[in-house]
Amino acid sequence: MKNTVVPILLSAVFLFYACKKTDSKTVDTNTEIKSPEKFTIDSLKMNDSIKINEKLSVNYASKVLVFPTLKDKALLDSIYYDKTGIIDYSKKGLQSFLEKDKAEFFSSVKEDSKEWISDIQNPQTWEAGSFMKLISQNDDFLQIEYLHTSYEGGAHGNYSFDVRVFDLKNNKKLDLKDITTMPKAKLEELLMKNLDKIPSGTTDSDGPVKNSDMLLVDVIPVNKDFYCDEKNLYFHYSPYEIAAFAAGDIVIPVSWKELEGTINPEFKNRMKIN
Repeated sequence: MKNTVVPILLSAVFLFYACKKTDSKTVDTNTEIKSPEKFTIDSLKMNDSIKINEKLSVNYASKVLVFPTLKDKALLDSIYYDKTGIIDYSKKGLQSFLEKDKAEFFSSVKEDSKEWISDIQNPQTWEAGSFMKLISQNDDFLQIEYLHTSYEGGAHGNYSFDVRVFDLKNNKKLDLKDITTMPKAKLEELLMKNLDKIPSGTTDSDGPVKNSDMLLVDVIPVNKDFYCDEKNLYFHYSPYEIAAFAAGDIVIPVSWKELEGTINPEFKNRMKIN
């Protein structure tokens, strides 16, 4: 009887301590799982002017898009490629950059105008403008248009466009080769063929004027200023790039159907191109 009781007592002691050890564990059931930060876009505007003398005023204008959720420096460097010297891409940092850029512009005009300002006959306002515009943000592709304007006397001001497509999934700017492998010569043929698909908006005494009537080149080059939607790949040309200033900026569409068989498979899937 004695031999039977001892093993039972030992077993009870073992179970007591085993249960106690288990009870001493702390189980954290409140672990926070962070969801991906939602992509957001903000903007920042600046418009200011100074008067150099009675004949000359100078205006500075800018609109900058701000992307609080983007953190990749190489990607941000590419997005703000035309604004060298930015070290802080926050809204506050971009505000500081624009203030500095404006001050440097005003200072340079004041200094440069000392030699010829007396030659200005009529009151005029010189200007420098830089404006970012969102084209679209879908399927982790961010498309931005950049407009640069200037006027420094003469018959009219000047303006030019840049367009860039950014792959937010891979943190890089898209090159044309990332979209299509169509040979350059074939793409140039399509650009010439589709030149008048989007009306120029220019008119003369005889009515609407076609883009092709104002063309300055024999071959339309494949440029780097492109963007896209569900129907087409678009190439954007600034004044004087391929046509007379009167034509303004020209946009030429090339349909995905025309690019069939040459579209990058990953890009095609992400853009849901049929």
